[in-house]
Amino acid sequence: MSSRLFKKVVKEQEQQQLEEEEQLKDDESESPDSAPRSSINPFDLLHDGDDDPDQETEVADEASSRDGDKKELSAQQSTRDVVPTSNQKSKKKKKKKSKEGSTSNTDKAEWQLDEDLDSLSLGIDSSTNQPGPSKAKLENAKVRSNVVKQHPPSVYQIDPKYLNVENELRRIFGSKVVKSFERNQQSGSSRPVRGARRVTHHIRKTILVSPSDHWPRWDASFSMEFLESKDGYNYFRYVHSPTYGQAQRAFEAAQAIHDLNGVASVLMYHPYHLDSLITMSDYFKFVAEHQMAADAVAKCLYALECAWNPMFTPLQGNCQLKFSHETNKPLFKALFTHMINMDRRGCHRSALEVCKLLLSLDSEDPMGALFCIDYFAVRAGEYSWLEQFSEDYKSDNSLWLFPNFSYSLSICRFYLEREQTSQDAHKDNTKATSADLMKQALMLHPSVLKKLVAKVPLKDQAWTKILAHSYFHSDETKIPSLDHLINIYVERSYIIWRLPDLQKLLRDTAKLVIETLEHNRSEAKDWACVREEAFSSEKNEYAHLLVQDFSDAVSSLPPDNLQNFVVDARMGEAMHNAIHAGNPHDVGQAPPPRDVANRNPLAVLFESMLPWVNYGDGGDGIAADEDYQINGHFQENQED
Repeated sequence: MSSRLFKKVVKEQEQQQLEEEEQLKDDESESPDSAPRSSINPFDLLHDGDDDPDQETEVADEASSRDGDKKELSAQQSTRDVVPTSNQKSKKKKKKKSKEGSTSNTDKAEWQLDEDLDSLSLGIDSSTNQPGPSKAKLENAKVRSNVVKQHPPSVYQIDPKYLNVENELRRIFGSKVVKSFERNQQSGSSRPVRGARRVTHHIRKTILVSPSDHWPRWDASFSMEFLESKDGYNYFRYVHSPTYGQAQRAFEAAQAIHDLNGVASVLMYHPYHLDSLITMSDYFKFVAEHQMAADAVAKCLYALECAWNPMFTPLQGNCQLKFSHETNKPLFKALFTHMINMDRRGCHRSALEVCKLLLSLDSEDPMGALFCIDYFAVRAGEYSWLEQFSEDYKSDNSLWLFPNFSYSLSICRFYLEREQTSQDAHKDNTKATSADLMKQALMLHPSVLKKLVAKVPLKDQAWTKILAHSYFHSDETKIPSLDHLINIYVERSYIIWRLPDLQKLLRDTAKLVIETLEHNRSEAKDWACVREEAFSSEKNEYAHLLVQDFSDAVSSLPPDNLQNFVVDARMGEAMHNAIHAGNPHDVGQAPPPRDVANRNPLAVLFESMLPWVNYGDGGDGIAADEDYQINGHFQENQED
């Protein structure tokens, strides 16, 4: 510290000490009998129209500013000299003054706080004689709470805590197991690079997915705009920026020639290009890299949620994003793929919430969420919710006419009856039994039975006798739309029927149907008329829904067919001729290794998945041997 600065500090301390001594002398000259001004009830001042609270506040401010320095010094001294006995008096008058000053300041601070609370209409009123407007507001709040209690939450309401897969995994396996797995994943994937600078940025928290720390920063290349409000719904649409439009044109050019390297180059400069991420997800799924495929879809959902409009509240079920808008389609595709991925991981409750979200975004249900929501509800044990949903959902046809709901509702009633029996609860006679619902399903959709017996499979001899009956002999209804929906249901829900209890219910009910038809053959014609009325179209109205999209089986491509996924046949033939021209004597020799220096790691990662790409031996010769085998196998198949 310099001498000039030291002198300045000493001078300021002396001046402050002189001011404190003058204030103490002024206080001692006052009469000791004069009592401090009594504190005024702040609630009386709030309702007194003659008094001016602003003027009182100015007086309090002046007093507090005049005694500020004194209060600080005296408060410190009084804190050091506090005695636990209540009857002991203070020996110094300065301490007494400081206590009185602190008491008055506390009252004034409480008065100011109460004034602020009243201005914010928080309903604080201590006077019992004057009800005031705060009590009226409290009464209105009670009325609103009673109305909310009378109307339970809608079946369309989405619970955000179930949207997170990690939360359900913790409920299934426990938090310790999940944390241990995450630590192993991070230790295996996050290897520090020597000489590299560590760059960190803030990752936004989202409700659809949990973003990773190593994901790129959201580039805000697209946004969401509000279109209109109609019939109680708010309509929105995604809008692309000019930069995103350039990336889209580059992607379409690479897609036209099936060039996966071109798609990877788009992601190198635009890491949140939606169509490119969805394409890479499909490719990773074909090569059995399911974790990388799920990460690509999660990045899509992260970017789509970051672009949400502040008015967009999809969890409340009052927002619409029409699939007819081309810019909205990636959200539907990503949500559907994310839902299937969660189901494959065993997170059926989370998949149910995503399915509800997908169904609420467009009333026309372009992705067919209505034909798998029953499966997720049954797997998640939400039996009562599915029954309530089938009653409240508004559609052109009743939901029980669809094959998936006709069978799933009987399963729900079966398990609810079991719960009532175990709990000795009163049985609800107003609802049909599970046997009645199963009989109705078999009478309405008899062709489902033969498909289930073949798909599950059911190998009991009793099924052979049942399928020998003319009513269950055919596996087609000759109605294109209904046959397509039956195929989707069997492919999606066949695994449920592997439970012995449900097999017994299905077998006993099928026998009951056969007995009923032997006594009254006209019932078969009546149910046939119901089918024709419900599905009257001669065309397949659900042809846009692929059965394989609802399947648990993961489709894969052999190495010799991966070339067609990336490039077209002409480019594949040109690449094959180039390899032969460069190596006329050694056909099985691997192509020359590619240089990875000064290249984007993401592009190198995507390119390394291609079976004909070689990056050299890397010092141990393992990568070269693998590439040699893959490329040699590819070339031998081409020669054959």
